[in-house]
Amino acid sequence: MTIPTGKPLLYVLALVLLLAGAGARATVTATVDRTDVALGDTLMLTLSATEDDEDLQSVDTGKLSADFEVLSRNMRSSMTIINGVQSHKRELTMEISPRHLGTLAIPAFRVGSSTTRPISIQVSKAPQADPGSETVLFSAAVDRKQVYVQGQVLLTLRVEQSINLDQPAISQLQIPDAFVVPLQQKSFQRRIKGRLWLVQEVRYAIFPEHSGTLQIPEQEFSAREGMGARSLFDPSPRGRLVHRSAGPLTVEVLPKPAAFKGGDWLPARNLDIEEEWSSDPDQLTVGESVTRTVTIRGEGLQGAQLPPVLYKPQDGVKFYPDQPEIKDNEVSTGLTGVRRDGVAIVPTRPGTLVLPAIQIPWWDSENNTRRMAKLPPRTIHVVPAAAGSGGATAAPAQTAPGQASAAPAASAPAAPLAANSNLLWQGIAAFCALGWLVTLVLLLRRPRREKPAAGRQGKDSKPRSAYRNLIAACTSGAAPQAREAIIAWADERAGETGITSLAQAGEWFGDTDLAAALDELETALYSGRGGSWDGAALRAAAERLHKDKPGSRAGSDDDSGFTLYPGS
Repeated sequence: MTIPTGKPLLYVLALVLLLAGAGARATVTATVDRTDVALGDTLMLTLSATEDDEDLQSVDTGKLSADFEVLSRNMRSSMTIINGVQSHKRELTMEISPRHLGTLAIPAFRVGSSTTRPISIQVSKAPQADPGSETVLFSAAVDRKQVYVQGQVLLTLRVEQSINLDQPAISQLQIPDAFVVPLQQKSFQRRIKGRLWLVQEVRYAIFPEHSGTLQIPEQEFSAREGMGARSLFDPSPRGRLVHRSAGPLTVEVLPKPAAFKGGDWLPARNLDIEEEWSSDPDQLTVGESVTRTVTIRGEGLQGAQLPPVLYKPQDGVKFYPDQPEIKDNEVSTGLTGVRRDGVAIVPTRPGTLVLPAIQIPWWDSENNTRRMAKLPPRTIHVVPAAAGSGGATAAPAQTAPGQASAAPAASAPAAPLAANSNLLWQGIAAFCALGWLVTLVLLLRRPRREKPAAGRQGKDSKPRSAYRNLIAACTSGAAPQAREAIIAWADERAGETGITSLAQAGEWFGDTDLAAALDELETALYSGRGGSWDGAALRAAAERLHKDKPGSRAGSDDDSGFTLYPGS
């Protein structure tokens, strides 16, 4: 294509806009806050679009109205700039209520060129209990009466109110020999015998660490009845104190079944494993690297419970593992642990390279059976590196004597094209400079945020996560995860010191019991018996240091109590 020299910048801008328009594909998603509701309840349906030009207000809700009543609609938009890239997000939130019982479907919505996925909603009968003259109800319930050790049980504390309440609060949940993770609070409306109630749900994911009977203590709820100001001299009158209690509850904790042999103990609702490659792995060249990322997801597990993906030494290839990414995602059924292990694979000789299958045994807690998540073996064909490829771009090849005059003659007509190319790149450079200038102006005009208190910026959540991962790894006997977690915990508590090994972690804490436990951990890791490691000693030392270490945020890692209705 020939670009006229008189208007290079105009053509460049047109080309950039054309490519941007062709590449911008708006992503529209539909989500709900709950999938199990009772007749008369409300739930929130949110449509999200990643492009500002998507008109969510014009979404056709005719099919939705067949099974759900749309009570309200709310539109909001936001803009973010990350590394100079500006992105828009628009959200349409609808409060809806089911019209009848059964399994109802929120239909797919068509927005521009995107279509959302349908969502299944299970609608049960409305609560039959008659509250009588009560205006505030408080209850506690678990999703199961039996759970396997280190498995997940969900506790739901529900506050139902038909009046306004001030200063609502729930007692702190403390369960010995169990790991408690607070989940996101939910609220909705419920109609019982013509009376409208506001329902607040506080949920916890509980992971018992020993078999036997799990005791969930009685929980307390307190608030004051909301009262309007009676006069200018009494702007904040104190209403009647409301106090309710719920529980206690018991759950039977089953031991690890004898039918489960080999591998880490993983009681889950579901566990799957998948892989991603940075480039096509079907054919590689000697000396070139490709990154393989293996992701493990366990529903009803914490990320720290998931085992690492390890690569044994193999002839003809080198492995360079990256730091794993471990996190917990909240879903309607509780927690889903996620672990991502990346490794750079560099073949050292041509031929056929076979990566062995990855197999992870796990226990299906819903059907009480052993299952296996696996990736099949991967066969990769490695071709030799091209001759002279290492220096092909460093220096041009020498021209034979008979071709000395041919090269200049062939390149002579390219002079006008070179001039056009210079103008083209000048235009592109000018456009990029303009974009950076606009970004700089937006950043300078952005209001400055208040600087957080010293020592708290970005530091509070990491020690809490590292400590939780350490306790979970010690409980499940996962030696590799425990090594990662204790190093991360010590590094975060040490601040700027920078701890990268077990020896440095033990030296920083300066505790003899912890040092002995770390020696046992290191011996288990490097003697090949990491699968039989007992983490009780390391856990006991970590819990004691967490409570007693001067300057630590004692109790914050396990803080499972909080104020109801945050931010209200």
